[in-house]
Amino acid sequence: LEATPNEIVGPFYPITKPADTDADLTMVAGRGSRAAGHVIELSGRIMDGAGRPLPDMRLEIWQANAAGRYAHPSDDNPAPLDPDFQGYALLTTDANGEYRIITVKPAGYPGGRRGMRAPHIHFDVAGRTDRLVTQMYFPDEALNATDALLRANIRPEMVVATTAGADVSGIPRYRWNVVLRTG
Repeated sequence: LEATPNEIVGPFYPITKPADTDADLTMVAGRGSRAAGHVIELSGRIMDGAGRPLPDMRLEIWQANAAGRYAHPSDDNPAPLDPDFQGYALLTTDANGEYRIITVKPAGYPGGRRGMRAPHIHFDVAGRTDRLVTQMYFPDEALNATDALLRANIRPEMVVATTAGADVSGIPRYRWNVVLRTG
């Protein structure tokens, strides 16, 4: 399998990681409210170039909220912060190389001279021999056609998730697999 292309870490990698880093970004520990926005499920598998699942891989995941704002001091987007949105997760893949998060679909946001950024989620995957920093984009987003970073990607189709139906409560599901060269 071809390795998932690298992308930039971006300007909004968390400086201070939140205390709550579980796989449900829609609920912050100690708060009673759920994050604003459309709740989604994102899952996938981390594999090596031969298609073998990679268990115990460390994943850091971070993203903007449903209004397109990061909880980062350098984000000057006037969109509101959401105190009920975790925005960051730290997890490991299971024995089958699988991961799963519950989050809200992020909004696009102003990307300075690069124009509007399409909705995306950042991933930092640490393998035994490889490390991959990349971004996952959503299918059928109008901003995908004009997002400068997505358009510059050497294999943009490899960084766009697929839709995977909905769960029994109607939460949309997305699937995105990541391939590390050697693991």
